[in-house]
Amino acid sequence: MPTLAVTIAEVREQIALAKDDARLRGVTNPTVALVPTMGALHDGHLALVTRAREVGDIVVVSIFVNPLQFGEGEDLETYPRTLDADLAALDRTGPTIVFAPTAAEMYPEGRTQTKISAGHVGTLLEGRSRAGHFDGVLIVVNKLLNIVQPTSVLFGQKDGQQVFVVSRMVRDLNIPVTVEVVDTVRETDGLALSSRNTYLDERERVAARVLSAVLEAAESAAVSGIDSLIAAAQAASMGQPLVTLEYLSVVNPATFLPVDDNFHGRAQVLVAARVGTTRLIDNEFVYLGG
Repeated sequence: MPTLAVTIAEVREQIALAKDDARLRGVTNPTVALVPTMGALHDGHLALVTRAREVGDIVVVSIFVNPLQFGEGEDLETYPRTLDADLAALDRTGPTIVFAPTAAEMYPEGRTQTKISAGHVGTLLEGRSRAGHFDGVLIVVNKLLNIVQPTSVLFGQKDGQQVFVVSRMVRDLNIPVTVEVVDTVRETDGLALSSRNTYLDERERVAARVLSAVLEAAESAAVSGIDSLIAAAQAASMGQPLVTLEYLSVVNPATFLPVDDNFHGRAQVLVAARVGTTRLIDNEFVYLGG
C-alpha cells in the first residue's frame, strides 16, 4: 500500500526518507513530483500519477477536499470521500507517498488571513459562477508546494482555467516548480472523467455527453472563424432537456481572455453546464481560421 501521511510533519519526514533511499540507490539529486487531488480518484488522476513517475523519482499524491475553494451552497459536505478506495487504486501504480490531511491540519486557525488573488481571470467563467473559488485553489496549491517542495506539480487539462491561474501564480511568485499538464482522460463516448460524474444517474450520464459534443462541434467549425464556431457549439447543446448550459467561451490561451472577432490561431473553448443538479466543465484547444 502507499505510505500514508496525515500531518505536515509526517509527509515531510516520509519525503526525506524517500530521498535518502533514492540516494542509496544511486540517485544523486532525487526529484519529487506532486499530484494534488481532492480524492475520489479515477483514471484521469491515475494518468497524472503515471506521468509523475516519468518526471519524478518520488511521487506524492495529496488527497484533500479543500474547503476554501467551495462556495456557499456548493457540494463541500457531499463531495465524495473515498480514501480507502483511493489508496487501493494507488497501490496498483507503484510506490507513492499519500498526503491526506484534515482541514484542521491545513488550516489550524481557520481561514487564512493571508490571501492570494487569482486576479481578473479568477473572476471570469468559473470565477463568475463560483466567487472566490480560484483564490481558494491558489491558497491550497501554494501551501502544498511549500509543504512538499516538489520539483514538478501535475494537473489535468480538464480544469483548464485552474491550470492557467496556477501556472501564472508559479511565474508571478517565482516558485521553483515545473507545472506539468496532462491531457484530459475521457470515457469512450467522449465524456471527461470527473469525480462529480458519480452524482449522475443513468439518464443524466447519457445527457452529459452533450459537453463533449459541444467541443467536437466547435473544433469542426473553428476553421470558419469564431462566429461559425459559436453557432455550431450552441446548436450541439440544444435539444437535451436535462442539460442547462452555463457558459460557452473561446479564449486566448496566453491570456485566458475572450478572443476578438479577428482572432486567428490556437484558442481554447470552455464549456460549463448543469446536468440535472450536477455541474460539469470541459474544454478543448482549437485553431481558429485554420
